Amino acid sequence: MRTTTTINFQLTPALKQQFLTWANTHHEEVVWLDTNAYAAGQIPSKYQAVLGVEAFTAIQTEAVGAFDRLNEYQQITKDWILGYLSYDLKNDTERLKSENADALHFPELYFFQPKKLFLFTEKTLEIQYLKMVDDEVDEDLKDIFSSKINASNKDVLMTEYKEVSYKIKKDKYIKKVYDILAHIQRGDIYEVNFCQEFYIENTSINPLSVYHKLNQISQPPFAVFFKNAQHFLLSASPERYLKKQGSTIVSEPIKGTSKRGKNITEDEHLKKALVNDPKERAENIMIVDLVRNDLSKTATKGSVTVEALCKLCTFKQVHQLISTVQSTINTSETTPVDVIKTTFPMGSMTGAPKLRAMEIIEELEETKRGLYSGSVGYFTPEGDFDFNVVIRSILYNEAEKYVSFSVGGAITSKSNPEKEYEECLLKAKAMKQVLASM
Repeated sequence: MRTTTTINFQLTPALKQQFLTWANTHHEEVVWLDTNAYAAGQIPSKYQAVLGVEAFTAIQTEAVGAFDRLNEYQQITKDWILGYLSYDLKNDTERLKSENADALHFPELYFFQPKKLFLFTEKTLEIQYLKMVDDEVDEDLKDIFSSKINASNKDVLMTEYKEVSYKIKKDKYIKKVYDILAHIQRGDIYEVNFCQEFYIENTSINPLSVYHKLNQISQPPFAVFFKNAQHFLLSASPERYLKKQGSTIVSEPIKGTSKRGKNITEDEHLKKALVNDPKERAENIMIVDLVRNDLSKTATKGSVTVEALCKLCTFKQVHQLISTVQSTINTSETTPVDVIKTTFPMGSMTGAPKLRAMEIIEELEETKRGLYSGSVGYFTPEGDFDFNVVIRSILYNEAEKYVSFSVGGAITSKSNPEKEYEECLLKAKAMKQVLASM
């Protein structure tokens, strides 16, 4: 079905720009996944980067029946498919609704089978083209390697600078956190991930330049450049949602955040403080318990294990605590989409108990999450997959001229509303810095 060519190759930052410039210039559908050669958590990604362009087939749907349709599409296609799951697919797994404002208007699920696929490892590039286009490999490589970044556009991020607006002002945010704390005191929930949106209206951006700038600032292990016509996701995600390799399933939830220090001494102090902070550890451990429960729905008996608990990982912007939860499935009885459906949305972006947490999220947040806190990734022909968590991301609807990014934090009984607000601003720092750097 595909013609495969493998060449010796080392992916440099300059070559990344050339591949992405070619992809964005010539194709309406683009998914670029980049680890930035960073092995976060315990389980490394199979590929250093993945690029898929030009849809041969595709599936686009709203929430109702979405997972059944995706399961059918994946099972019939039995090929590489790349795309995303929006947070609002929760409405397909539970009796929930999404009635908050939505200015981005992304489909709730989108996957496509790329005609042209590039798989980058540390030392090789594997090129897989569908047979209908396999005579275009040499010409495409010539275009990619000879492409020049347009110097006049490279650093132009926005056509007109406008201030970032806050969907929820500070006083209102703090009041909502107190409302969540009241839910916790009543025993409705133990923890909830509460998010807020930042946005710019009536503006245009250069999506590829914004992505390069965001990735340069953060260099995360699950970066994404996604394009589907007028819809763009520019993501600097540090978090894996779920990975399947054979019969092994891995989840790596992140909970617990600290800023970086101004020097080595301060940085080491902040690391130790985070590792020993009872509130931050409690956030992580509660979500680990939720993930263990979710994975048990498809796991073989006794196979759910915690491989790492509250491991400290350092990124360019923040320190974080990452845990690794693993299970084994019976692949003859459980499809890849079954595993995703029974664990989605991810626990790190919802709370515990999950259903009640999602109800409270809908009640107190003021924006439909959409692709934010959803997931982007791929399925292989063998049914393996790897998906991130869409955080630290900028979303852009080019037709509507609307730019958006959201941030959130875990609210527990030990939360201080003022500190939670400060943590949100810390997480928003990279996105604001990119959009303000004109």
